[in-house]
Amino acid sequence: MNSEQDAVEDEEFAAEASPDARHAAKMAKKKAARDRIMATKSGEKGLIIVHTGAGKGKSSSAFGMIVRCVAHGLPCAVVQFIKGAWDTGEGRLLTAHFGDLCRFHAMGEGFTWETQDRARDIAAAQAGWEKAKQLIGDPTLRMVVLDEINIALRYDYLDIHEVVKFLKSAKPPMTHVILTGRNAKQELIDAADLVTEMTLVKHPFRSGIKAQPGVEF
Repeated sequence: MNSEQDAVEDEEFAAEASPDARHAAKMAKKKAARDRIMATKSGEKGLIIVHTGAGKGKSSSAFGMIVRCVAHGLPCAVVQFIKGAWDTGEGRLLTAHFGDLCRFHAMGEGFTWETQDRARDIAAAQAGWEKAKQLIGDPTLRMVVLDEINIALRYDYLDIHEVVKFLKSAKPPMTHVILTGRNAKQELIDAADLVTEMTLVKHPFRSGIKAQPGVEF
């Protein structure tokens, strides 16, 4: 049967069938198309994942993926490059209840405008990166989140070329690494397998609402 005949039969069916029947037929065709696509996707690999952009949700999404790992019983780890000085909900949850599966390292000392000490910020970033390399190099860990590392890279507290080279050459084949923070450098974006940019449309901070537990931390 050629495509012209198919089109005629589809039109006849659409004219005679009920809305429910038309919907079922449409979804059946969509499923068949999706099944054909999925049949070509069989590979697995450890991904380099970047969450960036001015919108909220970069770290939140990364921690959602960590929770998925924990739910599957997969060992994972987190290195926080900026929020280490904060008492965060994700830190409380993971260290108190899932410390056997998730290694949590709060290495940062706050945002750069809070410390106001460039040498101290660089030292904290370097310490965080050394811990990150240790964790990423551990093949027993399925996922490692480098939370807000893009901020350290943006201010050149870390060498972007060193970070990209390490991820490409030293990351075990099945380890996923998620790097969060706005203003991700192009070198990192080019090296990544998956990049998501959170777009800011509206934020309560602009209306005078401060960061709140359960939403921002």
